[in-house]
Amino acid sequence: MNTEIIKQLAILIAGFTLLVKGADLFVDGASGIAKKFGIPELVIGLTIVAMGTSAPEAAVSIAAASKGSAGISIGNVIGSNIMNIFIILGIVAAIVPLAIEKSTLRYEMPFTILVTVLFVVLGKDGMVTRTDGFILWVGLLIYLAYLLFQTKQKAPDTASAALGTDGSGENGASIPEPADSNGKAQPSVWYLIALTIAGLVVVLVSSDYAVDAAVALAKMFSISDRVIGLTIVALGTSLPELATSVTAALHGNGDMAVGNVIGSCIFNILFVLGTSSVILPIECSQSFLSDAFVAVAATVLLLLFGFTQRKIVRWEGLTLLCCYVAYCYIALI
Repeated sequence: MNTEIIKQLAILIAGFTLLVKGADLFVDGASGIAKKFGIPELVIGLTIVAMGTSAPEAAVSIAAASKGSAGISIGNVIGSNIMNIFIILGIVAAIVPLAIEKSTLRYEMPFTILVTVLFVVLGKDGMVTRTDGFILWVGLLIYLAYLLFQTKQKAPDTASAALGTDGSGENGASIPEPADSNGKAQPSVWYLIALTIAGLVVVLVSSDYAVDAAVALAKMFSISDRVIGLTIVALGTSLPELATSVTAALHGNGDMAVGNVIGSCIFNILFVLGTSSVILPIECSQSFLSDAFVAVAATVLLLLFGFTQRKIVRWEGLTLLCCYVAYCYIALI
């Protein structure tokens, strides 16, 4: 194998590895700061953690757009969404059946379809402009408002299960403040700020190297930016969702695994593409609109599977994996 190919592959792998680690550092630091200021954990999860898991896609898409590689920028987002459903949920469901919450079926999956169709409408003229980016951000704010509403609806049930009417525990005892499991002192605000900044720097630098390596490999093998973005880059930036979903499913939290994937798909369109196009308008070729409809079809199929038994069973997981193989054969080869 050519030495230059090996070098670029090594840079690409290292870039993705650091990208995931940087996103973890950013989430840990930002979440720690939020907790220091008394922001509820549910709010942290809905905002900082959710955006943090989309940080690799955001960093890569922005870096690719700024380098004139719109194919990688949009392909990364659409490819990640296709992989999230076909590959991640396919693998996890093949391991263990996945339960789906009623709200995910009724609201979040249809909303995923809606925002993907919105992207198609906005990109039909061949560009995702700054105005389009602001429209996507409006959609993001609506989605966050919905999540906060859902949180408030569920909060009374959660609180009544854990607390008595006077705010005490089940047996009337006061609930102690959470303590570090190892008895260590809590990190200072300055340490958390440093952690957040370090994570952000690692994400930005590693995404830059990853995009450069992906573009170099595409040129060496005469592969289009679109194919690279839809496959290699999309897989690399979807690693956090894959790790989170598999871990959640193995610990019996299948509904969390599905929620994580669907939430990531929504954030990828509204947050990642919205932010990228606000910073720099992105050229959108017609082929990406076809890929977006594949993402819509994947979500519709997931919705149909969910309505049968409110879960995704093993054979349905294997079907999702087969769908991805068919997609690659028809669209990418």
